[in-house]
Amino acid sequence: MCGLVGFLGGVAGEGGDEALLRCMSDTLVHRGPDDGGYWSDSEPHIGLGHRRLAIVDLSPAGHQPMVSACGRYVIAFNGEIYNHLGIRTELDELGQAPTWRGHSDTETLLAGIEAWGIEATLKKSIGMFAIALWDRQTHTLTLARDRLGEKPLYYGWQDSGNERVFLFGSELKALKAHPNFAADIDRGALCLLLRHNYIPAPYSIYQGIAKLEPGCLLSVSLAQPEPKIWKYWDAVEVACAGVAQPFAGTADQAVDALEVLAKDAVRQQMMADVPLGAFLSGGIDSSTVVALMQAQSSRPVKTFTIGFNEEGYNEAVHAKAVARHLGTEHTELYVSPQQAMEVIPRLPGLYCEPFADSSQIPTFLVSQLAKQQVTVSLSGDAGDELFCGYTRYQITEKLWHKLALVPAPLRALVAKGITALSPTAWDGLAGIIPGAGRYAALGDKLHKGAGVLASATVDELYLGMVSHLRNPAEWVIGGQEPPTHLTGLRPELAGLGAVERMMALDAISYLPDDILVKVDRAGMGVSLESRVPFLDHRVVEFAWSLPLTYKLREGQTKWPLRQVLYRHVPRELIDRPKMGFGVPLHDWLRGPLRDWAEELLDEARLARDGYFHPAPIRKIWAEHLSGRRNWMAQLWNVLMFQAWLEANHA
Repeated sequence: MCGLVGFLGGVAGEGGDEALLRCMSDTLVHRGPDDGGYWSDSEPHIGLGHRRLAIVDLSPAGHQPMVSACGRYVIAFNGEIYNHLGIRTELDELGQAPTWRGHSDTETLLAGIEAWGIEATLKKSIGMFAIALWDRQTHTLTLARDRLGEKPLYYGWQDSGNERVFLFGSELKALKAHPNFAADIDRGALCLLLRHNYIPAPYSIYQGIAKLEPGCLLSVSLAQPEPKIWKYWDAVEVACAGVAQPFAGTADQAVDALEVLAKDAVRQQMMADVPLGAFLSGGIDSSTVVALMQAQSSRPVKTFTIGFNEEGYNEAVHAKAVARHLGTEHTELYVSPQQAMEVIPRLPGLYCEPFADSSQIPTFLVSQLAKQQVTVSLSGDAGDELFCGYTRYQITEKLWHKLALVPAPLRALVAKGITALSPTAWDGLAGIIPGAGRYAALGDKLHKGAGVLASATVDELYLGMVSHLRNPAEWVIGGQEPPTHLTGLRPELAGLGAVERMMALDAISYLPDDILVKVDRAGMGVSLESRVPFLDHRVVEFAWSLPLTYKLREGQTKWPLRQVLYRHVPRELIDRPKMGFGVPLHDWLRGPLRDWAEELLDEARLARDGYFHPAPIRKIWAEHLSGRRNWMAQLWNVLMFQAWLEANHA
């Protein structure tokens, strides 16, 4: 795993191109502490910088930026190509292989590009990556990102005239180190942060800077400065094709096929010349990955989990039971609230744009724990998105087809009646409504349910479920929310049912822009490479071919994945209510984090900064402190922006 950065155009700095590239690359040392490299050419003005975390081929033969054997191409590459040895074999058999200098996947990529071109090579590749490729013959820069978006890549033009420069890199902090970077905050992107707790691609927090979307290639040159972007792999097309041509076998045959595929994906992702392990929460997804690792390992797999003493937040006991059964070399760490809160000041540096998924805290802690023993760690992420694991999918499956029978105006009227009473008022009535006393925070649940009732379509229902605020532009001064895949840029989802539509939208939004950002930055923050076997595109394509009745089956979510796991771990160690990977942030904001939050949410400070209207934020802060409402998610979005602003624009 590595970090890359570069520029095209502009003029050389006072210290020369290497000094500038070094300055930009040094912001990414955490992504690549083992080596740094720089390459530039004055005509046209192009520079590539690279920081290396050596995983495969630890020798100098893996040094980057790397020039191809024929000298035409120069590459800066972040990621892993798990099947690169197979690609080498194919090149050898075709007589198109160069004289190999080492055994790195970077060299394999370059040889493939020489033989077939970049798009055909990527289609043959199984892996995660962000790539910058310079063609010295055509003077064209090509950027590429892996199919599902595991590795980040930012880009954009900055400045004007002779100073105009195209910047690109793994993190915004590297682009920001260029003297021509403007760092103008995009208020539309801030609106998106308040809605989602992340900023979805293609947007970034800065004007003029975009994220390359998953599965995309981009080409740009000084002669053709408008970037040309196209897809070489499309998650929506994969979803629609899978549903249109479903797996024809029985449910049991589907389980057999899934185990073969997942086992091979795990085997390939265990490729490393450095110590390797896995995160283990004790849930279905991570337990399956670890079980398939241990089944193919001659020695105990190193597994890692963190625990909390707070009830409702601790899965460590379940992880330990799974580890004991599988015979892994297990390490657990029980984290105190103080240790968890000590991570918070680091978040604005780890996440180079505002990011507010609070599970970023335990994700960083378990990455920090694993890094003490390994350099690569596999995770069980993406199981929920691929195999229908989220509660919102179950709710939709059970309720939407019934709700759709009720006229939308009538549902909207009922919803209006529910929201006429505040959540606090509903909580007060819980004692006299038969059966209502069983539900904690009844008022909040009823208000969320009202949003479901009022939805005119399943797409509107989904947007409401994943929105922290329904009208975030009302909180942002001068804010106007831009279109996303969930609103004005919604893709065609032909042939997909209600649940499948939600899963497809998650695959192109929540998964790459929240889950994978969280895992990448937390791991890279401690120079740990994280790998996600379920995102092997063969597994993804197979998962989409499985009928929904195979995924939501016998009252269980993720049915085929469970069946694979049950072949390795007794179901009594696994079957229990789903638990999120979080911390009791709502209580911390009322207690030990109160002073920190109050300083960031100070009314005068909000007004002085000029990004938020203070009144609505102060209102929910007061309600949260009083215990009348749990506004943790909405407050955390604001707090993460404020903390990021303080760290980056003080």
